[in-house]
Amino acid sequence: MKKVVFTKNRKNIWDKLEENSITLMFAGESPYKSGDEKYAFTPNRNFYYLTGIDREKMILMLVKRNGKVDETLFIEKNDPVMARWVGEKMPEVQAKEISGIESILLLEEFEEVFGSIMDRAKIDNLYLDLERQQFQLAMMPSQNFAKVALERYPYLRIKNIYHEIANLRLIKSKEEIDLIREAIDITDRGIKALMQNAKVGMTEYQLEAYFDFTLKSKGITDYAFHTIAACGVNATILHYDKNNSELEEGKLVLFDLGAQYKYYNADISRTFPVNGKFTGRQKQIYNVVLRANEAVTAIARPGILFSVLNETAKNVLATGCIELGLIKEASELPKYYFHGVSHYLGMDTHDVGNRDIELKPGMVLTNEPGLYIEEENIGIRIEDDLLITEDGCENLSKQIIKTVEEIEEFMAL
Repeated sequence: MKKVVFTKNRKNIWDKLEENSITLMFAGESPYKSGDEKYAFTPNRNFYYLTGIDREKMILMLVKRNGKVDETLFIEKNDPVMARWVGEKMPEVQAKEISGIESILLLEEFEEVFGSIMDRAKIDNLYLDLERQQFQLAMMPSQNFAKVALERYPYLRIKNIYHEIANLRLIKSKEEIDLIREAIDITDRGIKALMQNAKVGMTEYQLEAYFDFTLKSKGITDYAFHTIAACGVNATILHYDKNNSELEEGKLVLFDLGAQYKYYNADISRTFPVNGKFTGRQKQIYNVVLRANEAVTAIARPGILFSVLNETAKNVLATGCIELGLIKEASELPKYYFHGVSHYLGMDTHDVGNRDIELKPGMVLTNEPGLYIEEENIGIRIEDDLLITEDGCENLSKQIIKTVEEIEEFMAL
């Protein structure tokens, strides 16, 4: 995306900041995996949202005083010796061009600059991204800095900027939507490769490899999440991840997968018969899930509560399960459907944002009803990605085949 997008994102956060405040955003750093090997680096998504930069250790500083915000980006100093081993660090001119930030300083200057501002300016508030999903998680750079800052400046008020950024990220710009579209298009090609190459006797991971190859051939370097490739009873495990069982005759295989394109994700699920032909029972169950998927698409629009989407899916699935003879009352549905039908989608696959609200234009969310019938060795999930528009929604993944007839016809080619 162009630097104007990231400049706009930062300006949108300015009004959320109190006077006499410093905001710090940390890019993060790859942890060690084993020995001298590190995990692949991926930037803190809120740092990336405000800068467009995906390099380690960088720090964004916003200082708000007298109604004005000064922006500074701290970057690593290049080391010519290490550059021969791991490549050069991002030069100042490139950091400016990507982020739109004019003031670029070296990381080794950060503590001196921060201390100087604290000394000569009346700074009362320190904003940090203090996201923490679980109590037991390791401390993040921002959380470590909060502790150190309070030790040195005990009068500071530490404030969490995470939720303000999350609210902004909830409504996607045109540029963001275009990146999600591209991620979905590439995912579509990968799904076609799966259906074209499915054969009885293969392993789940062998079939998964066709998806991997398709993505790699399109320049994709990361996935939205670890691919779920689940045949038969494995598909009744929601987050099955072993992907090492054999594809058996007469069984369905469920794929939950997605490409990540320039840090924006697709999240698609498709279920199809290994041999290319649904049995009568499989077709009945599949069409119940498909009806739930279509019902959610039909109702998704501005003004609808997020929770209504799941209630809609549950009503259709419950009726279908009664018709299928699986249950006698709707209250029994959790035996076969036990997750929500939707989550937000964006830079994170399970993207940030409050779900206890009404839908608004610009939101992107998933639509993924399913039924998981262990006693019949059948697990089916059909997942699309929806964009909420001014008067309804657009199915961003509508081009990905999903009806019984479309799947059978395609796999027969």
